[in-house]
Amino acid sequence: MAARGTRAIEVLKRSGVSHRVVPYEAREPAGRARDARPAYGAEAAAALGIPPDRICKTLVAGADGELVLAVVPVASRLDLKRLAVAVGAHRAELADAAAAERATGYVVGGISPLGTRRPLRVVVDASVIDLDEVLVSAGRRGLQVALAPADLVEACGAIVAPIGVDPAMRA
Repeated sequence: MAARGTRAIEVLKRSGVSHRVVPYEAREPAGRARDARPAYGAEAAAALGIPPDRICKTLVAGADGELVLAVVPVASRLDLKRLAVAVGAHRAELADAAAAERATGYVVGGISPLGTRRPLRVVVDASVIDLDEVLVSAGRRGLQVALAPADLVEACGAIVAPIGVDPAMRA
């Protein structure tokens, strides 16, 4: 399958960042329970046979009224209190899907920390920084981009902070 370009891929090409585009067969979200949060990142990890600590989900959160992006491994849960501290806010909460899509220009399940419609602050979880390579959405479902975590941080102008926690831990 030929990978069609996305804004995220264009950002990486323009900046000269070494990366690989990794397509996979994405399942359609139809038929999910209305309250269920789709596990797009886990589905991508399973489809690609990649450990879930090496593939990241990009979540949109509101922090004192400002939308920010949080990049955490799919094996982790975003700790909203830690995210708030990382961006100097009092409180953070996940944004609703419509607000996330409007701000980023990407659909849920394909939100990339790169090439968003509006510039948003990005926080990358500290747990991925020492990995050789990490995968993030390339801007659409069924398309990931693999790159060095330091290159991701630089390309996004991100800050690095411990914002992910083991999902088995209680907040």
